[in-house]
Amino acid sequence: MLGNANTDFLNLEHLGSALGFVEEIQNVVEKLSLFDGFTTSDYSKLCEYMECFGARKGVTLISEGAMGDFLIIILTGQVEVIKEADDVQKKLVTRVGPGSFLGEMSLIDGQRRFASCITMQPTDFAVLTRQKLNAILADHPQLGAKLLLVLLQLMTNRLRDATTRMLPTILGGAI
Repeated sequence: MLGNANTDFLNLEHLGSALGFVEEIQNVVEKLSLFDGFTTSDYSKLCEYMECFGARKGVTLISEGAMGDFLIIILTGQVEVIKEADDVQKKLVTRVGPGSFLGEMSLIDGQRRFASCITMQPTDFAVLTRQKLNAILADHPQLGAKLLLVLLQLMTNRLRDATTRMLPTILGGAI
Protein backbone atom coordinates (compact mmCIF):
# COMPACT_ATOMS: atom_id res chain seq x y z
CA MET A 1 0.00 0.00 0.00
CA LEU A 2 1.46 3.35 -1.02
CA GLY A 3 0.67 6.38 1.07
CA ASN A 4 3.94 8.26 0.89
CA ALA A 5 6.16 7.67 -2.11
CA ASN A 6 9.34 8.04 -0.08
CA THR A 7 8.62 5.13 2.25
CA ASP A 8 5.88 2.92 0.87
CA PHE A 9 7.57 2.02 -2.41
CA LEU A 10 10.24 0.16 -0.46
CA ASN A 11 8.29 -3.13 -0.66
CA LEU A 12 7.98 -2.98 -4.44
CA GLU A 13 10.50 -3.76 -7.12
CA HIS A 14 12.47 -0.58 -7.78
CA LEU A 15 13.14 -0.51 -11.52
CA GLY A 16 15.32 2.60 -11.32
CA SER A 17 15.24 6.12 -12.61
CA ALA A 18 12.64 6.85 -15.25
CA LEU A 19 15.54 8.00 -17.44
CA GLY A 20 15.96 4.31 -18.28
CA PHE A 21 12.33 4.25 -19.49
CA VAL A 22 12.05 7.50 -21.48
CA GLU A 23 11.03 5.75 -24.69
CA GLU A 24 8.42 3.57 -22.94
CA ILE A 25 6.97 6.53 -21.05
CA GLN A 26 6.84 8.64 -24.21
CA ASN A 27 5.17 5.79 -26.13
CA VAL A 28 2.38 5.31 -23.58
CA VAL A 29 1.58 8.96 -22.85
CA GLU A 30 2.10 10.60 -26.24
CA LYS A 31 -1.05 8.79 -27.45
CA LEU A 32 -3.02 11.11 -25.16
CA SER A 33 -3.91 14.44 -26.78
CA LEU A 34 -2.95 16.04 -23.47
CA PHE A 35 0.73 15.60 -24.42
CA ASP A 36 0.52 17.11 -27.91
CA GLY A 37 2.96 19.93 -27.08
CA PHE A 38 5.62 17.69 -25.52
CA THR A 39 8.94 17.12 -27.28
CA THR A 40 11.36 14.22 -26.85
CA SER A 41 13.51 16.61 -24.81
CA ASP A 42 10.52 17.36 -22.55
CA TYR A 43 9.99 13.65 -21.90
CA SER A 44 13.69 13.20 -21.07
CA LYS A 45 13.66 16.15 -18.65
CA LEU A 46 10.45 14.89 -17.01
CA CYS A 47 11.97 11.42 -16.56
CA GLU A 48 14.92 12.92 -14.67
CA TYR A 49 12.46 13.61 -11.85
CA MET A 50 10.63 10.26 -11.72
CA GLU A 51 11.35 6.75 -10.48
CA CYS A 52 9.89 3.52 -11.85
CA PHE A 53 8.56 0.53 -9.91
CA GLY A 54 7.01 -2.85 -10.55
CA ALA A 55 4.17 -4.43 -8.58
CA ARG A 56 2.69 -7.94 -8.58
CA LYS A 57 -0.98 -8.64 -9.15
CA GLY A 58 -3.18 -7.67 -6.18
CA VAL A 59 -0.99 -4.87 -4.80
CA THR A 60 -2.70 -1.74 -3.49
CA LEU A 61 -0.81 1.17 -5.04
CA ILE A 62 -3.01 3.90 -3.55
CA SER A 63 -5.25 3.48 -0.53
CA GLU A 64 -8.50 5.43 -0.17
CA GLY A 65 -8.30 7.89 2.72
CA ALA A 66 -4.49 7.85 2.92
CA MET A 67 -2.50 11.03 2.57
CA GLY A 68 -0.58 11.20 -0.68
CA ASP A 69 2.03 13.38 -2.32
CA PHE A 70 2.60 11.58 -5.60
CA LEU A 71 0.99 10.53 -8.85
CA ILE A 72 1.48 7.33 -10.81
CA ILE A 73 1.72 6.86 -14.57
CA ILE A 74 0.84 3.29 -15.56
CA LEU A 75 3.39 1.89 -18.04
CA THR A 76 2.28 -1.75 -18.23
CA GLY A 77 -0.46 -3.83 -16.66
CA GLN A 78 -3.94 -3.00 -15.44
CA VAL A 79 -5.24 -1.30 -12.29
CA GLU A 80 -8.74 -1.13 -10.82
CA VAL A 81 -9.89 2.04 -9.11
CA ILE A 82 -12.20 1.13 -6.21
CA LYS A 83 -14.34 3.45 -4.06
CA GLU A 84 -15.69 2.35 -0.69
CA ALA A 85 -19.49 2.72 -0.67
CA ASP A 86 -19.70 1.87 3.05
CA ASP A 87 -17.86 -0.33 5.56
CA VAL A 88 -18.67 -3.49 3.60
CA GLN A 89 -19.38 -2.55 0.01
CA LYS A 90 -16.86 -1.40 -2.58
CA LYS A 91 -17.68 -0.06 -6.05
CA LEU A 92 -15.55 -0.37 -9.15
CA VAL A 93 -15.00 3.14 -10.51
CA THR A 94 -12.92 2.14 -13.53
CA ARG A 95 -10.13 -0.06 -14.89
CA VAL A 96 -7.09 1.66 -16.34
CA GLY A 97 -4.02 0.59 -18.25
CA PRO A 98 -0.87 1.98 -19.84
CA GLY A 99 -0.82 5.77 -20.15
CA SER A 100 -3.26 6.32 -17.29
CA PHE A 101 -2.55 8.71 -14.44
CA LEU A 102 -3.56 7.93 -10.86
CA GLY A 103 -3.30 10.09 -7.75
CA GLU A 104 -3.13 13.47 -9.45
CA MET A 105 -5.80 15.03 -7.20
CA SER A 106 -3.81 14.43 -3.99
CA LEU A 107 -0.59 15.48 -5.70
CA ILE A 108 -2.16 18.87 -6.43
CA ASP A 109 -4.44 19.54 -3.45
CA GLY A 110 -2.71 17.60 -0.66
CA GLN A 111 -6.00 16.01 0.42
CA ARG A 112 -6.61 12.37 1.29
CA ARG A 113 -6.87 9.81 -1.51
CA PHE A 114 -10.31 9.62 -3.11
CA ALA A 115 -10.18 5.92 -4.04
CA SER A 116 -7.99 2.82 -3.84
CA CYS A 117 -5.98 1.60 -6.83
CA ILE A 118 -5.21 -2.13 -7.00
CA THR A 119 -3.15 -3.95 -9.62
CA MET A 120 -5.10 -6.60 -11.54
CA GLN A 121 -1.94 -7.99 -13.17
CA PRO A 122 1.78 -7.31 -12.83
CA THR A 123 2.15 -3.57 -13.37
CA ASP A 124 5.08 -1.24 -14.00
CA PHE A 125 4.62 2.45 -13.26
CA ALA A 126 6.45 5.77 -12.95
CA VAL A 127 6.09 8.01 -9.91
CA LEU A 128 6.18 11.79 -9.71
CA THR A 129 6.17 13.28 -6.20
CA ARG A 130 5.02 16.77 -5.22
CA GLN A 131 8.62 17.56 -4.24
CA LYS A 132 9.84 16.58 -7.71
CA LEU A 133 7.00 18.52 -9.38
CA ASN A 134 8.11 21.60 -7.44
CA ALA A 135 11.69 20.96 -8.57
CA ILE A 136 10.55 20.76 -12.22
CA LEU A 137 8.72 24.07 -11.80
CA ALA A 138 11.90 25.67 -10.41
CA ASP A 139 14.42 24.03 -12.77
CA HIS A 140 12.40 23.92 -16.01
CA PRO A 141 9.53 26.45 -15.78
CA GLN A 142 8.31 25.85 -19.35
CA LEU A 143 8.12 22.10 -18.82
CA GLY A 144 6.49 22.66 -15.44
CA ALA A 145 3.82 24.86 -17.01
CA LYS A 146 3.16 22.22 -19.70
CA LEU A 147 2.88 19.53 -17.05
CA LEU A 148 0.50 21.60 -14.91
CA LEU A 149 -1.69 22.17 -17.99
CA VAL A 150 -1.73 18.42 -18.62
CA LEU A 151 -2.83 17.80 -15.03
CA LEU A 152 -5.45 20.55 -15.24
CA GLN A 153 -6.84 19.10 -18.50
CA LEU A 154 -6.82 15.60 -17.02
CA MET A 155 -8.77 16.68 -13.94
CA THR A 156 -11.18 18.75 -16.05
CA ASN A 157 -11.85 15.73 -18.28
CA ARG A 158 -12.48 13.55 -15.24
CA LEU A 159 -14.85 16.13 -13.75
CA ARG A 160 -16.79 16.28 -17.02
CA ASP A 161 -16.96 12.47 -17.20
CA ALA A 162 -18.14 12.20 -13.59
CA THR A 163 -20.77 14.87 -14.14
CA THR A 164 -22.01 13.10 -17.27
CA ARG A 165 -22.28 9.79 -15.38
CA MET A 166 -24.15 11.48 -12.52
CA LEU A 167 -26.54 13.41 -14.76
CA PRO A 168 -29.27 10.73 -14.90
CA THR A 169 -29.34 10.65 -11.09
CA ILE A 170 -29.33 14.42 -10.83
CA LEU A 171 -32.01 14.94 -13.48
CA GLY A 172 -34.14 12.11 -12.09
CA GLY A 173 -34.56 13.98 -8.80
CA ALA A 174 -36.28 17.26 -8.06
CA ILE A 175 -34.46 20.26 -9.43
